[in-house]
Amino acid sequence: MSAEDLPESRGLGQLVSMDAARLNGSGARALLFGRFRLVLRSRELLADGVPVAIGNRALDVLIALIEACGELVTKDELLTRVWPDTTVEENNLQFQISTLRKALGADRDFIRTVSGRGYRFVAELAVERRATRPDGGAGAWDQSPANVVQFVDSPPPGALPAARSELVGRAAQLSDVAALVAANRLVTLVGAGGIGKTRLTLELARRLAPSFEDGVRIAELGPLSDPGLVLPTIAAALELGGAAAGPERLAAALGPRRPLLVLDNCEHVIDEAAAVAEALLHANPSLQIIATSREPLRAEGEWVYRVPPLDVPPEGEEAFEEVLQHSAAQLFMARISAAQPATSPDRRVGAAVAKICRQLDGVPLALELAAASAAALGIEGLASRLDDRLSLLTEGRRTAPTRQQTLRATLDWSYELLSEPERAVMRRLAVFADDFTMEAASAVAAGEDVAAADVVRCLAGLVTKSLVASDVGGPVPYYRLLETMRAYAMERLAESGELEAVAARHAAVDFDPFQCVEAP
Repeated sequence: MSAEDLPESRGLGQLVSMDAARLNGSGARALLFGRFRLVLRSRELLADGVPVAIGNRALDVLIALIEACGELVTKDELLTRVWPDTTVEENNLQFQISTLRKALGADRDFIRTVSGRGYRFVAELAVERRATRPDGGAGAWDQSPANVVQFVDSPPPGALPAARSELVGRAAQLSDVAALVAANRLVTLVGAGGIGKTRLTLELARRLAPSFEDGVRIAELGPLSDPGLVLPTIAAALELGGAAAGPERLAAALGPRRPLLVLDNCEHVIDEAAAVAEALLHANPSLQIIATSREPLRAEGEWVYRVPPLDVPPEGEEAFEEVLQHSAAQLFMARISAAQPATSPDRRVGAAVAKICRQLDGVPLALELAAASAAALGIEGLASRLDDRLSLLTEGRRTAPTRQQTLRATLDWSYELLSEPERAVMRRLAVFADDFTMEAASAVAAGEDVAAADVVRCLAGLVTKSLVASDVGGPVPYYRLLETMRAYAMERLAESGELEAVAARHAAVDFDPFQCVEAP
């Protein structure tokens, strides 16, 4: 089917044909169908932005079916197209079709079998291209009997997204990290889940973009479940999908280009992310990388910046104007105003906002979830119910990753990444209401499954992973679980059946008065 065979488009001065030659000449970057994206230049198939591992033969079959625009492609036509200089058995074609259907998963019915004759591709298609359409509009639909073809002027995967809202309360952090990036080739922003690492990094990248002649590229590692997909995802972000055989080959394909590469959400694939980052930096002296993770990559040349929580009002500060001088309150009220602009500030509201900010430890994600709940409960009602914060704060953005849609999901994500001894130590530390020493932690958290010496190692790991706060400035280091993490750990402790035994160990320890602990 050619462009001339399609009906005239409403308000569209030019049609896009699915014929391969004309498609490549139309400015098309990629084909979109369902959750999949087929990048034409690099011959790469992505599902939800993650590269799908299929061979060249299977891709040839897929492209041939797509180009037919929903029409039947016979087995002989596919055999001739995919194996032009070779005589092969039909079972080779069947194997490639099976490979494609396995890659499509739940969408395997996009490829329909016409019994005894061949195959049809029946998914609705969209064409993504860089250029705007001829009449300058944002896009229009052109309907053929089997397909829908749409112009999509969207950035490719890896492009720096536009800001959706103002970044509140991070001017000092932006300045600090910018200075680190100016002096170092690998900078990792580290912090607890929801602390705002990604938002801070993306805003910094927007400001630094003019300094990088080849722009900023974003490799989103959060959706990956297989560490083996780290390199292909980075290659796709750099629009070098065909060079994903190894870091050295990818660096060679990058050549003299000088982009700023952002590796976002590295923690669950951290070994592979660190290895690839280090190899790329060794092979390409022009490359700079900013990574975000809940713990450092521990790669050569890495500089670590720990993202702090937002500034919270101190105990006793209740005047609304004074409370609003703190960045946590500024963010909370900005999100409240977006949902219910008629909020009336007074001293009672100021006291409630201050309490909310303190109880949520100044964590931006928690504050945004709280603002969503305040639309129904009111600010004072919310402040009075935060003891049940894990059940209460569940109204995240629908478009956010699942792990960021509720407070509990964010904490679950961090907890599941821990080793079993680290999980045991973390939940047992919930019996401390305030600061504690390493010795106290060992006395309470050690047991038959975790030796006292292992508690030291696990506690150090929890600090590294941003789950336990530490103060090592004095002669005796002190540690503390943030309020929200303590509430979560206490739930886990109760679920484990260990609460009574751990509470007994806690009560039996002779604590000095400065530690200020309490039994659950």
